[in-house]
Formats: sequence, C-alpha cells, structure tokens
Amino acid sequence: MQWVASLSFLLLVALFARPVAAQSTAAAPAKGARTILVMGDSLSAAYGLAPAQGWVALTGDRIGKTKPGWRIVNASISGETSAGGAARIASELQRHKPAVVVIALGANDGLRGLPLVQTRANLEKMIKAAQASKAKVLLVGMRMPPNYGPDYTRGFEQNFSALSTQYKTALLPFLLEPIALDRSAYQADNLHPVASAQPKLRDHVWKALEPLLR
Repeated sequence: MQWVASLSFLLLVALFARPVAAQSTAAAPAKGARTILVMGDSLSAAYGLAPAQGWVALTGDRIGKTKPGWRIVNASISGETSAGGAARIASELQRHKPAVVVIALGANDGLRGLPLVQTRANLEKMIKAAQASKAKVLLVGMRMPPNYGPDYTRGFEQNFSALSTQYKTALLPFLLEPIALDRSAYQADNLHPVASAQPKLRDHVWKALEPLLR
C-alpha cells in the first residue's frame, strides 16, 4: 500500500530531523480564554512548511472564527518521541494551563522499534498529568508499516485505543487517514504532507476535537 511506503520514509525523516519546536499559533489570549495545547512531532509541527500552513495553525484559525473564548498553542517538536513528551508535559501544563490537551506522539518510537510497553508508559504519563490538571485529552494515534512484524504493528496501534478506553479520553485512531493513500498529498520529498493536504488533516482532527470545546 502506498501509505505504508510513504509513512516509512516520513517516520525516518521525523526521527533524524533536527528537533525544532513549532512556533506558537496562539495570539495573546483574551481574558478568560481557554487553551488547547498540542503536543506532537513533525506531523503537527508543520515540517517543511510555514507554521501558518500546518493543520494546527489552520485549526487555530477555525477556532478563532467559530469558538470564541478558545485559543490553540502548538508545542510540537519535529523528531519528538513519547519520552520527550513525557519529560515536557509538566512544564507545558504549568506554562499554558490548558483546558484541552492533544497528544499526537509515538510515531518516532515505532520507527526505532522501542518496546511497546515503554511507549505506552510515556503516553500514559502524559494523559494522567493532563487529567490531573483537569484538562480533557484527545489522543491522536498513528499506524506503523509492517516492517517490525504483525505483532508489533498491531500492538502499536492498539496502544492508543487501549489507553483511550482506560482513561476515557477522546481518540483519533490515525492522523494521516484522509491522505494515507494519496501520493500527491506529500511534499517533494515524498515524506511530509503538503500545504494543500493540511486542511484535510485539520478537518479530520476537528471531528474529534470540536466536541471537547462545548
């Protein structure tokens, strides 16, 4: 399948790319505004694009027009692993005091073939920290190519659904689902989604995110 090849290369670049934090997509918050905090990797950090072109920034634009009283902060870092997110979560929660936390990490763990239990523990730490701060959680999943065998591939995907069920979070099973089979949806490097594909990712995430903003 085309998405398998694309995802394999995409994950490779995400792993070895120099870690670069996404620029915040949030304007200065209005008094009493509630914050959505996004913690992800290159797919959420608009890798290879202007920050304003990424799905997180586009979501911020939509929120500004349709959800007054909300703002979005993108704390995603290209090359981030679940361990990196787990290490940062407390400080990000303290800094932004979000009402909603979007966790979109784990892909780089899968590329490295890290133990599934390790990835799960890191994601679990992030979920528990967010919920302890009274934030709602949207867990955004990823799928792995079959390189590591069916048991690892299946277990990787199931980590997200199992954690979502255990902690009663919102769940988006596969971030790239709308563009996974579309070769033209990727940049010239055939690795990361192009700007024109970002609205599809925004709309895909919005279906799971919007109910948390009511």
